[in-house]
Amino acid sequence: MKQGFVVSAAMVVLGAVLASPVLAADARHKGAGDGVTKDIANHRAMAEAHTNTAACLEAGKTEKECHAQLQKDCKGVGIGKHCGMKHGH
Repeated sequence: MKQGFVVSAAMVVLGAVLASPVLAADARHKGAGDGVTKDIANHRAMAEAHTNTAACLEAGKTEKECHAQLQKDCKGVGIGKHCGMKHGH
C-alpha cells in the first residue's frame, strides 16, 4: 500500500513539476493576471506538499503521520484530506 501511494504521489508531483514551467511561460506570454499567477503558486505549493509526503513515507513514517503533515501543508490550497490537485478557478 505504501509503495503504491509513493509511486502515485511521485507521478502526480512529476506531472506538476513538468507542467509548471510550461504554464508559467504560457501565462507570461499572454500577460497573465493575478489569478493565473496565484494558480501557478497553488500548483507549486501542492507539488511541494506531495513531494514532502513522499519523502516522509520513504523515511519510514506512518501514513497517518505523513498525511497529517500533508493536510497542514496543503490547507487552503488543495481539495480533500489528501490535497487533491483539483482547485477552484
